[in-house]
Amino acid sequence: MLRLVLLVLCLAAPAGADCRLALALAVDVSRSIDSQDYVIQTDGLAGALADKDVRAAIFGPEGRVALAIYYWSGRGYQDLVQPWVILDSPEALDAAIREVRRTPRPEAPLATALGDALSYGLDLMADAPDCERRVIDVAGDGQNNEGISVARTYEREDFTGITVNGLAVGEHEADIVDYYQGELIRGPGAFVEVAPSQTDYPDAIRRKLLRELEGPMIGLLPPDAPAKG
Repeated sequence: MLRLVLLVLCLAAPAGADCRLALALAVDVSRSIDSQDYVIQTDGLAGALADKDVRAAIFGPEGRVALAIYYWSGRGYQDLVQPWVILDSPEALDAAIREVRRTPRPEAPLATALGDALSYGLDLMADAPDCERRVIDVAGDGQNNEGISVARTYEREDFTGITVNGLAVGEHEADIVDYYQGELIRGPGAFVEVAPSQTDYPDAIRRKLLRELEGPMIGLLPPDAPAKG
């Protein structure tokens, strides 16, 4: 009888019920990211995912992590590099790292369409595994300059239950950090990680992943973030 009860409970549990985090990494590949910058970003992201502390956080006892990675640039340009995968083994993570390393730099449009990138991330989240937290991690070095604005995207789309974090690369726009803090991030525990230049990107993405994997830090939430989420 006990075995039957356990079997029924297992069958009734929703798929992905042990998943603690669905993390979508959105990587800027607009024309401000030249070929050298692209190599730094690619190596930095792959290296961060391979880092021993990041791997330990991914495979911690709190539950599984689901990962997706997409590139974004101008209006209508998004490229899904890594579809959703449950990182349930070192082999699964290593396969995602190989995908990052072998993806060539795309011929992306010049512009920076952050609103479109967010909309794509929202659609991607609709197909994500059932996880306790959902996070879109946007990395970029410029403000929205094409297509729908970030503010309008948040007005039109329902981001309830989704946290949007930012990695601001400050090499080209001095006020990019303020823009990310004031316009981009939203939701519980939302934050901006800063890379003063592209060469700082590898360390910044590693810090960012560790912080996201550790969970939201509500005490560090910007004053306007609750109203946005």
